[in-house]
Amino acid sequence: MKALHVVTLHTPTHDFGGPTRVALNLCRGLREAGESAALVALGDGFPGVLPRTVDGVPARLFQARHVLPRFEVSGITSPALLAAAPRLLRSADVVHVHLMRDLVTLPVAMMAARMGRPLVLQTHGMIDPTEKRVAKAVDVLGLRWVLGQADAVLHLTGSERELTEAVTAPAPMGPSYRLVNGVAPQPPRPQPRAGRPPTVLYCARVQEGKRPQDFVGAMPTVLAERPEARFVLAGPDTGALAEELLALARSLGVGHALEYAGALDHAGVMERLRSSDVFVLPSVKDAFSVSVLEALSVGLPVVVTRTSGLAPDVAAAGAGRLVDSAPEGPGAAENGARVGRAVLELLDPAAGEAASRAAWRLARDSFTLDAVVETLRGVYATACERVSAAPSPRTRYRRPAGRPPRVP
Repeated sequence: MKALHVVTLHTPTHDFGGPTRVALNLCRGLREAGESAALVALGDGFPGVLPRTVDGVPARLFQARHVLPRFEVSGITSPALLAAAPRLLRSADVVHVHLMRDLVTLPVAMMAARMGRPLVLQTHGMIDPTEKRVAKAVDVLGLRWVLGQADAVLHLTGSERELTEAVTAPAPMGPSYRLVNGVAPQPPRPQPRAGRPPTVLYCARVQEGKRPQDFVGAMPTVLAERPEARFVLAGPDTGALAEELLALARSLGVGHALEYAGALDHAGVMERLRSSDVFVLPSVKDAFSVSVLEALSVGLPVVVTRTSGLAPDVAAAGAGRLVDSAPEGPGAAENGARVGRAVLELLDPAAGEAASRAAWRLARDSFTLDAVVETLRGVYATACERVSAAPSPRTRYRRPAGRPPRVP
């Protein structure tokens, strides 16, 4: 089976983060399982010729054109990609689109549906009801329709499924399946050496939605008890916040303890995870963070908010600590202190070692890429059978209102 994964953007500094990383992981896992898989995306920020492989995955990248700059990643496209899309779609047995409201994945998904190609959509928590006028117009012009025509819609959590269904209501959405994110198994990281200063790591896109300011805000609380601790802020500065965060650390009197490492490649990410003692991601909306999964995979204890998608798994396994987070208003001033207290708990040697073991077991037992890929292969087979049973591509997208039972 040949699977074509379509995602919006790939850059040398991994600015688009999770969706591209998930697409690459799935492609790599499918290829290791004996299937054919390739990536199609926009490329931006590359000097010279765009690469033909990304992390060992065959890739067809098209130069990004910033046609609507104020919409950032939603406002980029490529006429060349859209022109080549029909040929690329016909070459695939199944089309897997990592869908968002944009000028790449949405039009390609609509083409695939109209061509009668088996279509799998994965929304990564990015499709939910909105009051924004432009987004609502996009929903009316095509998003609702393509969600209804999909042969499979993948969700990470029950909440994500309900929010995506609400976008299509009252019309039904295509058959829904749960597919968690997965990571490659890793050997556990070495336990901290005695006398080494502890390191607290944030490694994700540096943007407002991830709340890196709460990571910096935790520093005074931690350093008051562990003055030798060091903090590393890593990730592409997609929100142009890095200088503000460094200035915030200086204003709090803790600038000496903060390093901004910038964007890292995957090998650099894994190296930082292995050399750290606690991982912090204060984001309040991450559906199923790949960064957190990668931290768990090496046995690095995590601090995440209660509203993040992985919070129930982390809590049940004892793989870290959960914190409450106020996204705005007076209560937000306490976010940093809450994160700091959670970090201090995990810097206790006994608690940190227990959480480390639990983190590694959680990733190994519940979130290995092999298990995720096996589930995905089953979804692909069902999607292909669904299309084969349709009378013709012309009638494929004129389905009756009913749909098969949802797979939990």
